Amino acid sequence: MDIKGLLATTAYSSAKTATLPEPGSTEGAFGQMAESFANILSRGEDVAKAAMTGDADPHALVQALSATELAIETAVTLRDKVVEAYQEILRMPV
Repeated sequence: MDIKGLLATTAYSSAKTATLPEPGSTEGAFGQMAESFANILSRGEDVAKAAMTGDADPHALVQALSATELAIETAVTLRDKVVEAYQEILRMPV
């Protein structure tokens, strides 16, 4: 067996594990963000339904709708930045 190939394989396997994210670090962050987004939308829907039946005051409705609007605008901005970064990568010369 070639010693260079063996060293390369060993270096690759050790570098591969060094670049892995910490368990739960990225999944937790993205999961929490998605869960928070879903909770805000759900809360907005619940308050809107309660306002239609007369169970919620208008002030709570306005607060819930503005929180929902902010969450949606944040998600759209994040999506636009990801798409922009992807397009920038596609424009890079190879």
